[in-house]
Amino acid sequence: MPPSSPFELQQELASLPKVDLHRHLEGSLRLKTLLEVARQEDLDLPQEEAELRERVQIAGEQPKTLPNFLSKFRTLRQIYRSPEIIRRVTREAIEDAAEDEIRYLELRFTPVALSQAKDFPLAEVVDWVVEFASEAAEQLGVRVSLIASVNRHEPVRLAEQVVELAVARIGDGIAGLDLAGNEVEYPAEPFVSLFRSARAAGLGITVHAGEWAGAGSVLQAVNGMQATRIGHGVRVVEDPQAVQVARAARTVFEVCLTSNLHSGVVSGMGNHPLPQMIDSGLQVTLNTDDPGISNIRLSDEYYTAVAELGLSIESLKGLILAAVQAAFIPDRGKHELERELKQALGLASVPDAQG
Repeated sequence: MPPSSPFELQQELASLPKVDLHRHLEGSLRLKTLLEVARQEDLDLPQEEAELRERVQIAGEQPKTLPNFLSKFRTLRQIYRSPEIIRRVTREAIEDAAEDEIRYLELRFTPVALSQAKDFPLAEVVDWVVEFASEAAEQLGVRVSLIASVNRHEPVRLAEQVVELAVARIGDGIAGLDLAGNEVEYPAEPFVSLFRSARAAGLGITVHAGEWAGAGSVLQAVNGMQATRIGHGVRVVEDPQAVQVARAARTVFEVCLTSNLHSGVVSGMGNHPLPQMIDSGLQVTLNTDDPGISNIRLSDEYYTAVAELGLSIESLKGLILAAVQAAFIPDRGKHELERELKQALGLASVPDAQG
């Protein structure tokens, strides 16, 4: 029997076991934590919650544009001033996921961003996140894999260092590599050979594409950078050829509904191309992106997909299992996670992931 009220629907969706493949550590900070750190470290940031919220969240009547969205990260980079702070925000990000019934989380982090405030060595930052994430995952009972992220607007030499560090830690928590940042002003070409090498070394490859730039950036990510997953990628529907290529390659799209609205990728949630992507036969997953900036949970994204975009709960269950298949973990781990989630979802067999 379907839920009879929005509240009952929210409760049902909150109880579903979930998978989040696209969540940025630096975009997952709790407002309360930010406020405490700003006060303790005497940072040049607002000392009142309402003012700080305006700086770090998409709230109120703020413009929903790329520059405004990215401006939040410039503020957030100021707070990573000690290993203890990084431990706290890492644990809280995983704790928030656990409370939202996320059974498997791929948490991406940007070593350059975490090192910036105090000029920490990149190797130390990477080791801290690996250690702290492993510690929190074990204590909280959540499976966590890490994705090292590099930004398009930063020098390739920094990305090379991050890749070297990530490859050396395959099997110790790091499973993938991500290219993020402003794809309109900073093309991916300088990073192509580096990402190909990273894939050959065993890292899963995901690339932010088809978000602020058009479908051509998706083609480049799939054909040039050998990405098996695309961060966002919603503009792929603008080009039938790009849809055909992605469908044939079984490229997985990490869709983040509220983020797309907050960054101006879509003008309104009713215009979101998620249903069109599914109808086109693309492999789709639902994720949070930056839950601290957007002030959401994955449960909220599920609610939006059902209440505003018309997906059924059975379709959501298919998307959850599709995320398991797309995870950057060995096949044995996928099979174990799939069995666990199928049982929790009440599924006797795996449905069509997009059905």
